[in-house]
Amino acid sequence: MEGQVGGVESAFRGLARLRGAPALHPDGLTCAADLEVTDGGRGRWGVPWLDRPGHHAATARLSRAAGLPWRLPDGLGLAVRVDDADGAGKPLDLLFTSSGRGTLTRHLPLPRADVLAGPYSSLLSYRVGGRPSLLAALPRRSRRLPVHGDPTSVARALRAGPLVFDLCAEAAGRAFWRPFAVLTVHTALPIPAKQSADFDIYERDARQFTPGPALAAVRRAAYRGSRAGRK
Repeated sequence: MEGQVGGVESAFRGLARLRGAPALHPDGLTCAADLEVTDGGRGRWGVPWLDRPGHHAATARLSRAAGLPWRLPDGLGLAVRVDDADGAGKPLDLLFTSSGRGTLTRHLPLPRADVLAGPYSSLLSYRVGGRPSLLAALPRRSRRLPVHGDPTSVARALRAGPLVFDLCAEAAGRAFWRPFAVLTVHTALPIPAKQSADFDIYERDARQFTPGPALAAVRRAAYRGSRAGRK
C-alpha cells in the first residue's frame, strides 16, 4: 500500500508539473459565492456548523477534470471553500464531481457537457454527526441554454445571473437527499484559470463533518503531488 501511495503522489506531481496547473481540473473559473446554511425543519444534525443557520462568504471553482475541449463531455468539478464555517479563521473545503442520480451511480463520476444538467457528488462518504453520509450539490436549472464547464462559458453565464446549487447530505440508510445549505455562485474573480486555491478536504474539515476513511491515504497523496508539481 505504501508503494502505491508513493506512486500516486509521483504521478500527480509529474502531471501537475507538465501542465503547470493542478493535475486534475487544470483550468477552472474561481468565483465569489455566498452560502446560506438552512434549517430544513427535520431536527439537528449533530454538526456545529450545520446546526447554526446563517450566511457565510464562500469561494467556488468550476472546472473540467481532464481539461477536454468544451464541446466534449468531461468530469465537471465544483470546489467550495466556506469561510469561518467551523469558527473564525476555520474554513471548510468541499469537493464535488458530476455524478449519476441512482444510489450506486451517485458514487461514480459521470462526464457531462452542461454544468446544470445533473447532480454533483462527493463520490465517497463523509462522517456527518457520527453517521456515514454522501454529500451532493444539486444545481437549480435557471436557464435553457447549456452552461459548459470551461472558464469562458461559466463567466458568460454568470454575467446573465448567478448559478445556484442546493447542498445536501444523504439521509442515513435512505435514498433521498436532505438539504443543508444553498450555494449561490455570483461573480467571476480575476484569478488565472490554471490557478487553484489548493482545496483540500482533509486539511480543512469541520467538527463532526469529516471525510470518511475510504481511499484517504491515496487522495492525500494525490493532493500532495499536485501541489508539489505546481511549485
